[in-house]
Amino acid sequence: MANILRADPPASPDFLAEGDRLFVRAVGRAMQVLSAFHKASGPLSLSEIARLAQVDRSAAQRLVHTLMTLGYMRRSPDDRGYLPGLRMLDHTLDLLRLDPVVQKATPVLLELRKTIRERVDFSLYDETRLVYALRMQSKRETFYASLVGHSVPSYCTAGGRAVLATLPEAEVRALLTRSSLIAYTSQTETDPEALLDLIGQARRDGFAVIVDEFVQGEVAIGVAVTGHDGRPLGAIHVAGSLSEWTPEEFARQASPVAIEAAGAINGSL
Repeated sequence: MANILRADPPASPDFLAEGDRLFVRAVGRAMQVLSAFHKASGPLSLSEIARLAQVDRSAAQRLVHTLMTLGYMRRSPDDRGYLPGLRMLDHTLDLLRLDPVVQKATPVLLELRKTIRERVDFSLYDETRLVYALRMQSKRETFYASLVGHSVPSYCTAGGRAVLATLPEAEVRALLTRSSLIAYTSQTETDPEALLDLIGQARRDGFAVIVDEFVQGEVAIGVAVTGHDGRPLGAIHVAGSLSEWTPEEFARQASPVAIEAAGAINGSL
């Protein structure tokens, strides 16, 4: 799907190792191989892994063999390529159970989901994108919308604009310059100056509202979660269907409870 964002592949280990005596090139190349799956739509062949990881085929073969031996890669069920291994999920679990923001957000979002009875998500801020760490579903969800680790752009999502609203305008401009301003729907705002106005509105309101801009037929509210220094850590997203809500009514119902939830998380950090 076009609206699944992933982190950029790591830079060349040889480049990163320049002047850094502690950097281990072999580890960097292994991460490049694992990152080859970021934009894959299915199993990858050894040649595809070598190309996407920007390593030669011989190095790719050795790295894939090592990662398979350790359980971080596996053969596909049809034996026609490679897939990430189950051991990768162990590290996902480690991140989610040990991250202090996710720890504090989980019970708050469970209560919020009981209150609003619509989809409630929590994402972690990663500059030009947000990465979902908690997902609490409604009756309308799709496979991709249920996955932890799914990420969305900051500029055209409710949580994204909410976190951008906590930043100085110069920093927001720089992030918008680095973003691929794609029109995901006919309603997606991609003009940088118009986006700055919308982010300014979110700054004044304390929450952001998105209507039809990222998912057709959806209205969403986003509220930022910030650290003690005011820097964004993540965002609460609450989303409803335009077949059931007007944007105004959804904002009226969802924004106060989302703001209260974000305040509870902020106060507990």
